[in-house]
Amino acid sequence: MTKPAHTFALIGAAGFIAPRHMKAIKETGNNLVAALDPFDSVGIIDSFFPEAHFFTEPERFDRHLDKLRRTITSKVDYVSICSPNYLHDAHIRMALRNGANAICEKPLVLNPWNLDALADIEKESGKRIFTILQLRHHPAIVALKNKIAQSDDAAKRYNIQLEYITSRGNWFFRSWKGNVEKSGGIATNIGVHFFDMLTWIFGAAKENILTQYQPDRASGKLVLERADVNWFLSINAETLPNEVKQQNKRTYRTLTVDGEEIEFSDGFTDLHTESYRHILAGNGFGLEDARASVQIVHEIRKQSL
Repeated sequence: MTKPAHTFALIGAAGFIAPRHMKAIKETGNNLVAALDPFDSVGIIDSFFPEAHFFTEPERFDRHLDKLRRTITSKVDYVSICSPNYLHDAHIRMALRNGANAICEKPLVLNPWNLDALADIEKESGKRIFTILQLRHHPAIVALKNKIAQSDDAAKRYNIQLEYITSRGNWFFRSWKGNVEKSGGIATNIGVHFFDMLTWIFGAAKENILTQYQPDRASGKLVLERADVNWFLSINAETLPNEVKQQNKRTYRTLTVDGEEIEFSDGFTDLHTESYRHILAGNGFGLEDARASVQIVHEIRKQSL
């Protein structure tokens, strides 16, 4: 007998990352029944779930979820959250209040203490809060973690260089992403999943030193249990290496471990589906998995003020 599909709702349907969630819901054999976004440019839904109800007002979306919750056959099992960073906490609460589990984009929240409050709500509701930490599913990153874990020299410290430049236009600073109070700033916007990946492999952060911070770039040093990490993040195309500019590319990503390049540029687009498969199998990443990276970007933000 075929296991019945789960029922999903989605918040933030017009955003950049939403199509990856819709694709993941579809490819895992589930159904999206409702979506919310204040912007109505959401024709992408037709490519996946044309029958889904769409709302531009959170009050009506919340009401719809509540109506579904009161039925046995149509209750929403999961709410996928792709909204602006500062709204994640509120939208997770909305999901759990309506009897659904939450699957939330990173950063799960902007402040470490928000995780404690959500843990209480998780216990009260009996529902789970999951986050997307897709790099933990990338084959190259998994291989690196296994290599470090299986090393004969457990005391060895590693030297890590991380650079990530993803060029953004003038629109960026007019959007919520350019507002530190709403996005958490550049380290949160484009760096949080790298910090998660590094602490997952090399252990907790012992020291977090910020060496440069501007709205469009930041750099610093992280001292982890088993590694020293020098990192640089930027959304300014002028910071791209010359050879990358000459190729008319606008993104540059490099990670070296003791001078050895770790290639993980390919395969990013399928990692959300893999994340969903793990969540639906009961192996998703939860609140405590997100804590280390949330703490790191929070400390960077404090130092930048």
